[in-house]
Amino acid sequence: MISIELINYSLKNLWKSRGRSFLTILSIFVGITAIFIFISFGWGLYDYTNSFTTGSSVDKVLIQPRGLSVTGLDSTFKLTDKDIEVIRRTTGVYEVTGSYFQAAQVKQKNKIVYTFITSYDPDSSMVFEMADVDIEEGRWLRPKEKNSILLGHSYLIPDKVFPEPYSLGNKIEVDGKKIEVVGFLTEIGTPPDDSQIYVTTDFMEDLYGSENLSYGLIIARVDINDLPETIARIEKELRKERGLKEGQEDFYVQSFEDLIESFETALSLIIAFVILIALISVVVSAVNTANTMVTSVLERIKEIGIMKSVGATNSEIFKIFLFESAFLGFIAGILGTLLGWGLSHLLGVILGNLGWGFLSPHFSATLFIGCIVFATLTGAISGAWPAWQATKIKPVDALRYE
Repeated sequence: MISIELINYSLKNLWKSRGRSFLTILSIFVGITAIFIFISFGWGLYDYTNSFTTGSSVDKVLIQPRGLSVTGLDSTFKLTDKDIEVIRRTTGVYEVTGSYFQAAQVKQKNKIVYTFITSYDPDSSMVFEMADVDIEEGRWLRPKEKNSILLGHSYLIPDKVFPEPYSLGNKIEVDGKKIEVVGFLTEIGTPPDDSQIYVTTDFMEDLYGSENLSYGLIIARVDINDLPETIARIEKELRKERGLKEGQEDFYVQSFEDLIESFETALSLIIAFVILIALISVVVSAVNTANTMVTSVLERIKEIGIMKSVGATNSEIFKIFLFESAFLGFIAGILGTLLGWGLSHLLGVILGNLGWGFLSPHFSATLFIGCIVFATLTGAISGAWPAWQATKIKPVDALRYE
């Protein structure tokens, strides 16, 4: 342990060279700020994805066509009612439903936007269970209901999709047809999702013709205790029905949890790469800290000689310089963490106002303490070699040093 007397001596020296100390702190705390921001938002994304895997989607299996374009819009790979029937008859499957996806032109006065219109069967809630959304205003669509539509949350807000918001009972023009609004969904957190529109499967077929549509997504509720085997059986039955050999599938069968894990893997790689860039900044800061401490040792060679002459041990000399470098890292860690928290909070508010509510930062004591400890260790490690060099100075040589 370092004594109070040595701490006071170190702090006085840091204050004496406060200009250099400030620049050293500045170089470290910029890197810590960047690390805090990236980790907080990355952690927030993990929280968002985990909210799905721990919710009502864990017993869902997704079947999608293996197309090269947007799901459901590639006519080369189709999923049809026949595929739904095959999946429904598969052992371990409790419920099946399909969704059509269609690019649609939506018009309000002179403004035109393009979004996706999605169909669903009102007898099944699985489509909305996947996104964990509910009705915010109005009601759900009824089975086989036509000329009625559900709108995403953004249609409630002025200038989000259109200058004027919609209300229950309004008519919205979709591909030249005016349809009555009967409900609005709760916010999902992404502008594309919150600007989607929903109709019943029967109405979708009336709008675009069943011969022109194919399912972009089929969802099956399965036995969670028999999930891998059920997926294998679905794949086998679909291959048989479509006349395909194993390895030639023109469809995907994937559990929702596997889909989230794939997303988290890609997310981890991206976050790791970004944090690596921030760590490079910290390494540069560490070199700067080491340079500061080397300069400090050279400037105080005579002081070191005098301290050794009056009985200071090598251990005490080492502790002085190690404490100074660690203290600089500690201050930089506190400042960087506070700035990182402030910027992350501000960015979270801005992104939320822009409709990207799922991009919200995660704040925890672990993150705050971890960043401060990391900065302190960075400073201490950077100063270890200069501190060790200071202990090697001989009192006689130090007193002669000019």
